[in-house]
Amino acid sequence: MRELWEKDKLYSFLRPYVDWCTRSSYTRLEVEGSIPSDGRAVIIAPNHCNTLMDALVVLQARREATVFGARADIFNKSAAARALHFLKILPIARQRDGFHAVAKNLEVIPHIYDVLHHGLPFCIFPEGRHRTMHSLLPIRKGVVRLAVGNAETQPTALVPAGLDYTDYFRYRGKCRLRFGEPIDVNAYVAEHSGAGKTELYEGLSAELSKRISELIVYLPDDEHYEERLEEIMPLRRQPWWKYVLAVLTAPFFVLSALLTAPMWGVAEWICRFKLGDKAFSNSVRYLLRLVGTPLMFLIWAVLGFVFLPWWAAAGLLVYFLFSYSIFYDWLNLLAPHRTLPPNN
Repeated sequence: MRELWEKDKLYSFLRPYVDWCTRSSYTRLEVEGSIPSDGRAVIIAPNHCNTLMDALVVLQARREATVFGARADIFNKSAAARALHFLKILPIARQRDGFHAVAKNLEVIPHIYDVLHHGLPFCIFPEGRHRTMHSLLPIRKGVVRLAVGNAETQPTALVPAGLDYTDYFRYRGKCRLRFGEPIDVNAYVAEHSGAGKTELYEGLSAELSKRISELIVYLPDDEHYEERLEEIMPLRRQPWWKYVLAVLTAPFFVLSALLTAPMWGVAEWICRFKLGDKAFSNSVRYLLRLVGTPLMFLIWAVLGFVFLPWWAAAGLLVYFLFSYSIFYDWLNLLAPHRTLPPNN
């Protein structure tokens, strides 16, 4: 099996399409800052608030490959494990998965070090699980153990990253990714040379948590969370002219709905009836776009060039590529919305 750090022609061929689908999932996707390119090993540590979409947003921020860590239970089936390996994803067990599952992390860590030593960044979500809130869960020690362990053999940078979304459940919102100032792990370890391992890990975890919280719209998770959210990101009604726009653009909505009906129809059926965790809603809509676009494009290409003049068929196909976004944009046109503040 190909090593994760090795270049893969099929992976490189598919990446632009995957990134296009990611960027097309938002009306605006902003990236601020970047990761170091000075030869240090890079571990990216973002907050985790929007399931699969978090990893996809981080992935599209750079052209080169990024290796990710994901919950180990999704690797249980061999076919899934092979697909995830192709996507450059490694299994990371969590404490709640049980002692035996966590023990298997010892087999994965050398592969992560191998990735880092070959110059690829490794992204791991240090909270250990997702939560659809503008807040931050406690940082698990796994990420700092990994960073400190790698720093023993090469210079290592731990890069905090902040992800913000205007809406976790509505497709085609706005997203912002911020890369923060890297933590020089080697320098941090040297400055705390007298500390024990536990103290070192706790201190580095606290520093990482502080830096991530400074990159996001951070609201303490307490009884006043909803009040603070309404103050910082108030839910606003749409202006009157949006109602006029909705009427004028209704024909485009109908055409878009017809062209992409199998895609959004299946997506919304899954979101409504099959999802136990609604946080995966936009991930489902993204995956239906990713898989459905080439299939529906082929179908409409055949039908278009059989029944329409070539210029009309070509125009229909171009319109189709944007129709999934147009469909959801129209649905969102009259819905109340939030706006990301310029500074947290």
